[in-house]
Amino acid sequence: MIAVRVLMLTLVATLLLIDGVRAVELLWLALLLASASIATVAPPAHRVAQLGRMAEVLITAFAASTLNSDAGVLLVYLPVPIIGAALSDGRRIAGLFLGAAAALLAVGGAVEGVLNERAYLVSAVQWLLIAGIGAFQAGILQRVLARRPDDTPQPYAEATRLLTQLRSVARQLPGATLDPGGLAEHLLDEVRAMVPAVRGAVLSGSGGGRLVVLAQAGVERLDWETALDTESAVADAWATQQPVTSARSQARSVAGRRDLTSLVVPLIAGVRTVGLIVLESDSAGAYPPSLISRVTAITGPAALRLEAALLFDEVRSLATTEERQRLAREIHDGVAQELVMVGYGIDNAVAALPDATAAEEELRILRAEVTRVITELRLSLFELRSEVDRYGGLTAAIADYARTVGASAGLRVHLSLDESTARLPAAVEAELLRIAQEAITNARKHAGAENLWVTCAVDPPFAQVEISDDGSGIGENRPDGRYGLAIMAERAERIRGRLEITPRVPNGTTVAVVLGTAPRAR
Repeated sequence: MIAVRVLMLTLVATLLLIDGVRAVELLWLALLLASASIATVAPPAHRVAQLGRMAEVLITAFAASTLNSDAGVLLVYLPVPIIGAALSDGRRIAGLFLGAAAALLAVGGAVEGVLNERAYLVSAVQWLLIAGIGAFQAGILQRVLARRPDDTPQPYAEATRLLTQLRSVARQLPGATLDPGGLAEHLLDEVRAMVPAVRGAVLSGSGGGRLVVLAQAGVERLDWETALDTESAVADAWATQQPVTSARSQARSVAGRRDLTSLVVPLIAGVRTVGLIVLESDSAGAYPPSLISRVTAITGPAALRLEAALLFDEVRSLATTEERQRLAREIHDGVAQELVMVGYGIDNAVAALPDATAAEEELRILRAEVTRVITELRLSLFELRSEVDRYGGLTAAIADYARTVGASAGLRVHLSLDESTARLPAAVEAELLRIAQEAITNARKHAGAENLWVTCAVDPPFAQVEISDDGSGIGENRPDGRYGLAIMAERAERIRGRLEITPRVPNGTTVAVVLGTAPRAR
């Protein structure tokens, strides 16, 4: 409104002074400028601003009545305070201002004897109508703005509310109920107890147009169909959110069998497809509508539990990743930089000392130790920042870490990597990467090894990561014997894997973590 006031006041002043300067017109212009200043400077909803707008209306109307046929010159300004009142005070106050202006124009016109003059009457009615229509529209706009909820993003406030609710719910639930793998296995066992199925699996979405295998059951491990862009019952059930039966297996390794029936039931929470449960029988027509109804009766609540577990897992992973990145930034910007400066200071001190002094030798030893600590910090920063890339996969992340650490420590790294196109859940991949990092770090720092063997086999839901070295083995002289191994054991337990630590022949140690059943024959 400030720009509008300035523009309209300039227009009124120009129109008044265009025919010459008269004292009475300058007086009205000065009074109007003073009232407009009050209405502009004070806060729009303040009482002083309201009085300023009222003064603008009264001065404009009364001054216009004294200008006779030139009333329109001042009435050009009349809509400004009335529309301003509608926006700040509401339509009722604007209506009172409009009525006061109309009354003053009528009384002033009668006193001046110009009420019957056409030019005066047309100008007065015209600008009153314009002011009234403008106030009406402004009032509607003001009410719409008042009713519209504040759409200003408040991510932290919303995040705090949701996380507080999540914490309360998590405290009320047993820990196992927030484990996606455990829930998937329980659902699969429950369904197989109700309907015939020699094979089965629970799949969940992971982004990128693929599914991940959370659990499977049967006499053999299978290569389940996990792509959503193929012609399969899995893809159809995901797209239609309806149970789909087929005479073809949803596992590629069983594709040639006859007399087979597969059933794929979507797990739907609300309107979202959380995952799929796949059941297969080695007989034709094994899943009539009555059995499908029994399965779908329990998949609704199970889908909601599974979605809660998956969301909780994702939130925990995101929080862990963010905390690791924060620690890496703090170490890099803090103690790492300070140690570098200490190293430079030692170098300067060595340069200033006479040659072949005992102090110089001590400083060189200290410099070597500072260099070692800086190297350790840099490797720790690399470990904190290492993540499983969405496209590279688990084996690529482990191999990258092993190569970097091996190059830094002078270790020969031998890699054996075997990873299928299917992916493990992101939280599981992250835990396996951390276990491998801990095992590689222990071998580098404490084993005194020359060679490092890294073997990775990933074929969801199976995975095996094995780290071997030819060092001194785990003994009393290895400080990682308790704490480091305890960390790996906790991580393995979290993803329901098995941690195996065995001596390597003829010397060294082998650390392996195994997830799922043994790999199938190829």
